[in-house]
Amino acid sequence: MKRIMRVKGEFILRKIAGDDVAVPIGQNIADFNGAVLLNETAVLLWKMLQEGCTRESLKDSLCSEYGIDERKAYEDVDKFLSVLEERGILEE
Repeated sequence: MKRIMRVKGEFILRKIAGDDVAVPIGQNIADFNGAVLLNETAVLLWKMLQEGCTRESLKDSLCSEYGIDERKAYEDVDKFLSVLEERGILEE
């Protein structure tokens, strides 16, 4: 069975001073120190994760959108997912 992941509902994507930033809301503000700055690729992945998706669908999206090979796409996806997991932003 494929793992469906999503960003926790206590985080939202906002544009701040021209940058895309994931910020905590509600009770999470006290528990989470700071925000996460997202580049164009990370914004694409974030939006998919808001709806819930698999690692494979994230990889497919990067391959399609940016024309990169699967190995590079998986590297980018895994790096991004690792950051979200470390910061407690990702849930299954």
